[in-house]
Amino acid sequence: MRMAGDIAVINCYKRDVADRVMVAGDVFATPESWLRQKPGVKWRRMEPDVLAAWVADMDFPTPEPVQRALQRVLDDGDLGYADWRDGTPLRAVFAERMSRRFGWDVDPSLVREVTDVVQGVMQALYLGTEVGDAVAVHIPAYPPFLNPIIEMGRRVVPIPMVDSAAGWRFDLERLDHGLRVSRSRAMVLVNPHNPTGRVFTDSELRGLADLAQRHDLLVVSDEIHADLVCQPSRHIPFAALSDDTASRTVTVTSASRAFNHAAARCAVAHYGPNELLGRRDRQPPGLFGAVGVFGVAAAVGAWVDGDAWLAGLVDHLDGQRRLLAETLASRAPMLRHHSPEAGYLAWIDFGALGWGDNPMTVLYEKGRVRLSPGTMFGPSGAGFARLNFATSGLILEEVLNRVVVTALSSSTVTT
Repeated sequence: MRMAGDIAVINCYKRDVADRVMVAGDVFATPESWLRQKPGVKWRRMEPDVLAAWVADMDFPTPEPVQRALQRVLDDGDLGYADWRDGTPLRAVFAERMSRRFGWDVDPSLVREVTDVVQGVMQALYLGTEVGDAVAVHIPAYPPFLNPIIEMGRRVVPIPMVDSAAGWRFDLERLDHGLRVSRSRAMVLVNPHNPTGRVFTDSELRGLADLAQRHDLLVVSDEIHADLVCQPSRHIPFAALSDDTASRTVTVTSASRAFNHAAARCAVAHYGPNELLGRRDRQPPGLFGAVGVFGVAAAVGAWVDGDAWLAGLVDHLDGQRRLLAETLASRAPMLRHHSPEAGYLAWIDFGALGWGDNPMTVLYEKGRVRLSPGTMFGPSGAGFARLNFATSGLILEEVLNRVVVTALSSSTVTT
């Protein structure tokens, strides 16, 4: 139950959104004062002098195409049970979008709705593996993918990515060895990758596909960052590589990451393995929960009418990642990072500063800026932190200034 003070804050927040967009006309130039009025976790948990660059929410208003789609639901005046006997409209919309943007022909009948990408990944692993089976996961890894695998009684096989001069990459020989020794039954692929921002090439993905065939793996591919790829990189759906790859891959994605509406709770899973889809459909109705009309409407609105907004977003994020790279290179070259090829998350190595496994502690206490600690992403994340740069240019400049000043004043590096 919301208290009167909470309602006042939310109403003020709504008025400020409308006023700011009408006056400024730039939905990506969000002021700090507006962000601190938002009720969401990213800024609500910050002390007044701390800047938030952690949770993977963007600091922008909900895109207008999504707002219009949600308003249409209210205007229809029907929040009763939806008539989705043959699935939601999102199945056909997803198939059309995959064909138009990525050249991947999808049969809508193989698509199922899930509440979010994490549920979609875990659902596929729950149905496609048994207790005691090994699941290979590249690390660093998105935190919600690690513990749930263990909690389901499966074994996580961490496959470290290689930090090379040319960027983060797969070591296919090491992966082949790890799969063989562990007798892995499945592999979780995150492409584009979180937290490194890598967009894997056709050659890299085909190398993974060969290993998946050789070891007879179920591949669960999280592709939620696919719409946020910067040129000249190009997203390639893993299941689009070949008939064999498609037959063993469950692809999970959502409009919520690129169109900034995670709370709408709606994603899709495309089931390439027919037997696995049958097993999924034989489960009791409602066992895995169900999406709601608002989540479906938000996703349809984003994927059908949101391309112009998305193009503006990607252009803004491209400028932000360049600002980040140039700032670190010129002012704090000891902070290593590879400019992300997709998304809005920078994976930064603070190891040279001697701050220990969790540099976020120093950044928070001395710099008054909050990043995501690298240790959340698995053992290879020690000494790293993840910085969310999906904010205004002015706020990113201040975040980076605090990071740089803290690094220069608090380093234990000797020269």
